[in-house]
Amino acid sequence: MIECKLINVKIIRGVYPVTKIIKFGGSSLANGDQYQKVIDIINADPKRQVIVVSAPGKRFDGDIKVTDLLIQYANETVAGKDSSKTLATIIERYQQIADQFNVSADQFKQIADTLTNLPNQKYPNNEYLLAAFKAHGEKLNAELMAMVLNQLGVESRFVDPSEAGITVSDDDPNAATVLPETYENLGHFGYGKEKLVFPGFFGITKEGNIATFARGGSDITGSIIARGLNIPLYENFTDVSAIYAANPKIIDHPIAIKKMTYREMRELSYAGFSVFNDEAIIPAIEGKVTINVRNTNDPDAPGTLIVPEGGFQAEHPITGVASSNHFAALYLHRYLLNKEVGFTLKLLQIFYKYGISYEHMPSGIDDLTIIFDKNQLNQDKIKAMCNDIHDILHPDKLQWIDDYAIIMVVGEGMVDQTNALSKSIDPLAADNIKVNMINQGASQISIMIGTRKSDANRAVVDIYNQFFNQQEGE
Repeated sequence: MIECKLINVKIIRGVYPVTKIIKFGGSSLANGDQYQKVIDIINADPKRQVIVVSAPGKRFDGDIKVTDLLIQYANETVAGKDSSKTLATIIERYQQIADQFNVSADQFKQIADTLTNLPNQKYPNNEYLLAAFKAHGEKLNAELMAMVLNQLGVESRFVDPSEAGITVSDDDPNAATVLPETYENLGHFGYGKEKLVFPGFFGITKEGNIATFARGGSDITGSIIARGLNIPLYENFTDVSAIYAANPKIIDHPIAIKKMTYREMRELSYAGFSVFNDEAIIPAIEGKVTINVRNTNDPDAPGTLIVPEGGFQAEHPITGVASSNHFAALYLHRYLLNKEVGFTLKLLQIFYKYGISYEHMPSGIDDLTIIFDKNQLNQDKIKAMCNDIHDILHPDKLQWIDDYAIIMVVGEGMVDQTNALSKSIDPLAADNIKVNMINQGASQISIMIGTRKSDANRAVVDIYNQFFNQQEGE
């Protein structure tokens, strides 16, 4: 038998064709025991060469994530309060992991000193200060992971986003977006046989400041690097063994989804699927990267594959059903609304004035319902917006509906179904659930249903049973 070995050379504008990128969430890295599971997973497959890590998460119920501790540290710093207790708690979280793997005191001192000196650095403003403090949860965990791997004889290197050229926008330091030049920078990034350990969650602005992604940032980083380095498989390890067809908190033992498309994941994430960040799908789509969601605590489970649409064969008429309560709606009625030129334009101008985006706008000949994500609204903004609509558009009826939930029924298999809509609605009628709105997406792979919040979970149960339990003869 001939033994093949990788040659330690730098690869420019390309990577080893067998390389995988692997990302671990906060719960996977919460303590030393979890670290060991991660190391075992890394070592189980030599293709796992690029590693993305989150900050240490909760070790137990009631524990505090390191990111939340860093936010507390930042707020204390801005307020001029004593932050020594918070700082000591953060350092101790990393120290416990380092001690379990016999990381030397000299090496660990780098982490402790960085945390201690965070308040002494210069930041453009307090928003950038907060972003920098938060980002160090991932940054220092990536440094620690590289130290631990090297201590165990696994040749590894920490890669700072500034070194890799992960460049982000500077319009909002706590909700940054990746800039196109990032992919060109990563295309020229060279490396050899060592494991590369990247921190998730943040990038660097053109001015050299740290800026974080809004949420699920480590998932986003993994997708960005996968696309930039042309890595075809992105393994995303979390604390669940698969993505399920419904929320396990609503449905007992829902079926695991073996394979789903990017756009199915996007549609379901919109209504509450939180296993994988929906924004992280975008770089993966652009790079045609297959994502494999897996479980750190059950690494032999195959997990769920998220794949491009081409050649996809649906296993069920629908792939999943999800619900979310973070919506509200504005109902507007006016006779002959459909005859007035520019009515919708005036409405959108009011939204623009208040910096509000809308989610959906189902309409009839005399009425509109505008659905909003409530996270961008407060009572003062709602009142001012409604007053402007009343004064400018003179509706016959204007009603704000705060009691609003969205149910999403999603599946590539719906394209070939003639009764997907009726099968989704019929069980709700039988269960006396009032439907406020129905909207079928243009792609024909999703049906959106509006209900009262109190009915949302029941609606999910009814629709799940209709499509899955009946099909399986249960």
